Amino acid sequence: MSDPLDALQAKVRALREEFERALGEARDPQGFQAVKDRFLGRKSGAVTGLLRSLAGLAEDARRDAGRELNALKQDIEARLDGAREALTARSRDERLAHERVDVTLPGRPPVLGRRHPLTVVREELEEIFLSMGYEVYDGAETDDDYHCFEALNMPPDHPARDMQDTFYVAGHSGALLRTHTSTGQIRYMLSNPHPPVVRIICPGKVFRRDDDITHSPMFQQVEALVVGPGITLGDLKGSIEAFLHALFGPQYPVRFRSSFFPYTEPSVEVDLGCIVCGGKGCRVCKGTGWLEIMGSGMVHPAVFEAVNARLGRMVYDPEEVTGFAFGLGIERVAMMKHGIDDIRLFYGSDLRFLEQFPA
Repeated sequence: MSDPLDALQAKVRALREEFERALGEARDPQGFQAVKDRFLGRKSGAVTGLLRSLAGLAEDARRDAGRELNALKQDIEARLDGAREALTARSRDERLAHERVDVTLPGRPPVLGRRHPLTVVREELEEIFLSMGYEVYDGAETDDDYHCFEALNMPPDHPARDMQDTFYVAGHSGALLRTHTSTGQIRYMLSNPHPPVVRIICPGKVFRRDDDITHSPMFQQVEALVVGPGITLGDLKGSIEAFLHALFGPQYPVRFRSSFFPYTEPSVEVDLGCIVCGGKGCRVCKGTGWLEIMGSGMVHPAVFEAVNARLGRMVYDPEEVTGFAFGLGIERVAMMKHGIDDIRLFYGSDLRFLEQFPA
């Protein structure tokens, strides 16, 4: 009959050989855990089972066998820990070799956003007018027929409305997207905190049914309104010249031509010496040497009368006060300043176009 201790030692040797093979086949943390569960698991581990079988041995044999099994258990744990550490170090070395960073290279600056070129131009316009003593007044983009047309001397049958056929809001009688920022001028005069004196600009988005390389269904305007006793056409011309010279430079001449607008009388168009050719004549100015820049004129007495009628009292007496107004498109200014020939580029969200402008 064989010695139980010899038989146990034979099983220990077999387990060592089996563990060496299993450890050599493990390639990842999950494999190492499977080996540990196979040999040292609390319920079904091979070494754990042998430790339970020691109860059937004599005391001396049990002591020697327990010492050998504990040594096997500690060896297995140490070998597994060492294999895990070696795998971690190897993975770290491979990752460092693959993701090597040259710390001597200069850093990459973060990509920063920038203001839209139209925003930059609008702020420049506002700063010029603020320096001239004007107040910036923001009006609502959705308005009604009275403020957009009727108060500006354009009754329902006026032919000038055909040029500003616009977007009406369904379900709201008379509500529409404003076709010009002149609606803000009317609203300011109605709520003027210091009547009858007015000196404001009204910048903002406007909407018209246009869409080509020089027109957009949505664009931006800035309009100015000055009202008070003794305001003359000379004040209008001087203010416009001062504004345009501050915007483009004093080297460009300013020219005034007779025109027609329903809400001004007399009305004048304003031309600026071509900033491309310097007045010599080119494709941009169509050989004339001039670029049309804005419309302007003296406020029509009918506008004052419409505001007085809405207020129910004589606040802006056409016999006592006069005024002038002028307006221009912000996109047109940006196109002239940067030599852009298609207004749609401003609204195309193309970074190749927008990133050409300085931050």
